[in-house]
Amino acid sequence: MTVVTAKKKYTYKDYPNIADDKRYELIGGELIMMTPSPIPYHQWISKNIEYEIERFVREKNLGKVFDAPCDVYFDDENVIQPDILFVSEERTHIIGKTHIQGAPDLAVEILSESTAYTDLMKKKRLYARFGVKEYWIVDPDGKTIEIYCLKKGVFALFKSFSENDELESPLLTGLKIGLSPVFAFL
Repeated sequence: MTVVTAKKKYTYKDYPNIADDKRYELIGGELIMMTPSPIPYHQWISKNIEYEIERFVREKNLGKVFDAPCDVYFDDENVIQPDILFVSEERTHIIGKTHIQGAPDLAVEILSESTAYTDLMKKKRLYARFGVKEYWIVDPDGKTIEIYCLKKGVFALFKSFSENDELESPLLTGLKIGLSPVFAFL
């Protein structure tokens, strides 16, 4: 992940005018270029998790599921792109023409060497600050998923699941994902 320093502070007004051949996020007014692109294993895991969430959400008509790149606008200095996000049916009004305008109900981040610090620290605090109800941190190397739930403005660990477990989400009641196939690759 590369921090772009051509300007001291960026805002949402600057953000759409940045070259679109690269992915960026805006955290605390700091423009962060998302490089390099995700590796195939990251994309495999993302696709598998998104498929299970999407299938469940459509079956129950619970809302909308999106994957990166999809901008989530929190404020003029914080625009991010979770790997996967869910917006409940009651809150679909936050889905705008060009971006999600507020906190999704669920954000999922899949760790990589270049994004781990941002995902574990900066984004976790940002998601809590703006009211994301549930945050999943997926560790491809450890083959684990940690689910955090928002309680009084901070995330509390709900449960950590390993590759032999069946993940259950407190937010998406009834969703069960066997993790062995999610992490199985080649």
